[in-house]
Amino acid sequence: MSEFENNNINEEYNPDIVSVVDENGEEHIFEELDRIETDEGRFVALLPIYQDAEEILDDDGELIILSVVEDEDGETYLEPIEDEALFNEIGEIFEERLADYFEF
Repeated sequence: MSEFENNNINEEYNPDIVSVVDENGEEHIFEELDRIETDEGRFVALLPIYQDAEEILDDDGELIILSVVEDEDGETYLEPIEDEALFNEIGEIFEERLADYFEF
Protein backbone atom coordinates (compact mmCIF):
# COMPACT_ATOMS: atom_id res chain seq x y z
CA MET A 1 0.00 0.00 0.00
CA SER A 2 1.28 3.46 -0.83
CA GLU A 3 2.01 6.21 1.62
CA PHE A 4 -0.57 8.98 1.59
CA GLU A 5 -1.10 12.36 3.16
CA ASN A 6 -3.67 12.10 5.93
CA ASN A 7 -6.43 14.69 5.45
CA ASN A 8 -8.92 13.60 8.10
CA ILE A 9 -12.58 14.40 7.70
CA ASN A 10 -13.61 17.30 9.92
CA GLU A 11 -15.52 16.40 13.06
CA GLU A 12 -18.03 19.09 12.08
CA TYR A 13 -19.98 18.27 8.90
CA ASN A 14 -19.24 20.92 6.29
CA PRO A 15 -19.57 19.45 2.78
CA ASP A 16 -17.40 20.53 -0.13
CA ILE A 17 -19.50 20.80 -3.28
CA VAL A 18 -17.71 20.25 -6.60
CA SER A 19 -19.04 21.09 -10.05
CA VAL A 20 -17.60 18.97 -12.87
CA VAL A 21 -18.18 19.56 -16.58
CA ASP A 22 -17.86 16.37 -18.63
CA GLU A 23 -16.55 15.99 -22.19
CA ASN A 24 -20.08 16.66 -23.52
CA GLY A 25 -20.28 20.00 -21.71
CA GLU A 26 -22.79 18.63 -19.18
CA GLU A 27 -22.41 19.82 -15.58
CA HIS A 28 -22.52 17.33 -12.69
CA ILE A 29 -22.60 18.27 -9.00
CA PHE A 30 -20.82 16.17 -6.37
CA GLU A 31 -20.08 16.25 -2.69
CA GLU A 32 -16.36 15.70 -2.11
CA LEU A 33 -16.16 13.19 0.72
CA ASP A 34 -12.41 12.79 0.98
CA ARG A 35 -9.14 13.34 -0.83
CA ILE A 36 -5.78 11.63 -0.55
CA GLU A 37 -2.33 11.95 -2.01
CA THR A 38 -0.21 8.86 -2.66
CA ASP A 39 3.05 8.17 -4.46
CA GLU A 40 0.89 7.55 -7.57
CA GLY A 41 -0.95 10.90 -7.45
CA ARG A 42 -3.87 12.78 -5.95
CA PHE A 43 -7.34 11.27 -5.74
CA VAL A 44 -10.85 12.28 -4.63
CA ALA A 45 -13.91 10.34 -3.49
CA LEU A 46 -17.12 11.96 -4.68
CA LEU A 47 -20.82 11.33 -4.13
CA PRO A 48 -23.29 12.61 -6.76
CA ILE A 49 -25.82 15.26 -5.77
CA TYR A 50 -29.04 15.14 -7.75
CA GLN A 51 -31.67 17.82 -8.32
CA ASP A 52 -34.31 15.41 -9.63
CA ALA A 53 -36.07 12.98 -7.25
CA GLU A 54 -36.07 10.22 -9.89
CA GLU A 55 -32.30 10.45 -10.23
CA ILE A 56 -31.95 10.10 -6.46
CA LEU A 57 -34.03 6.91 -6.52
CA ASP A 58 -32.02 5.49 -9.45
CA ASP A 59 -28.64 6.17 -7.78
CA ASP A 60 -26.74 3.05 -6.75
CA GLY A 61 -24.97 4.86 -3.90
CA GLU A 62 -21.46 4.04 -5.09
CA LEU A 63 -18.56 6.39 -4.54
CA ILE A 64 -16.98 7.92 -7.59
CA ILE A 65 -13.20 7.81 -7.29
CA LEU A 66 -11.19 9.97 -9.67
CA SER A 67 -7.62 11.06 -10.19
CA VAL A 68 -6.80 14.76 -9.85
CA VAL A 69 -4.61 15.88 -12.75
CA GLU A 70 -3.07 19.30 -13.32
CA ASP A 71 -1.97 20.38 -16.80
CA GLU A 72 0.89 22.71 -17.78
CA ASP A 73 -1.39 25.76 -17.55
CA GLY A 74 -2.32 24.96 -13.94
CA GLU A 75 -5.84 23.81 -14.86
CA THR A 76 -7.12 20.98 -12.67
CA TYR A 77 -9.02 18.05 -14.16
CA LEU A 78 -10.64 14.95 -12.73
CA GLU A 79 -10.02 11.77 -14.70
CA PRO A 80 -10.99 8.12 -14.29
CA ILE A 81 -8.30 5.81 -12.90
CA GLU A 82 -7.50 3.52 -15.84
CA ASP A 83 -5.23 1.08 -13.98
CA GLU A 84 -7.49 -1.50 -12.27
CA ALA A 85 -4.94 -2.42 -9.58
CA LEU A 86 -4.40 1.25 -8.70
CA PHE A 87 -8.16 1.86 -8.68
CA ASN A 88 -8.69 -1.05 -6.28
CA GLU A 89 -5.85 0.14 -4.03
CA ILE A 90 -7.19 3.70 -3.87
CA GLY A 91 -10.74 2.41 -3.39
CA GLU A 92 -9.66 0.35 -0.39
CA ILE A 93 -7.95 3.37 1.17
CA PHE A 94 -11.10 5.47 0.78
CA GLU A 95 -13.33 2.67 2.12
CA GLU A 96 -11.12 2.34 5.19
CA ARG A 97 -11.05 6.09 5.80
CA LEU A 98 -14.81 6.55 5.28
CA ALA A 99 -16.01 3.35 7.02
CA ASP A 100 -17.17 5.24 10.12
CA TYR A 101 -19.42 7.46 7.99
CA PHE A 102 -20.70 5.14 5.23
CA GLU A 103 -21.64 1.50 4.82
CA PHE A 104 -19.90 -0.17 1.88
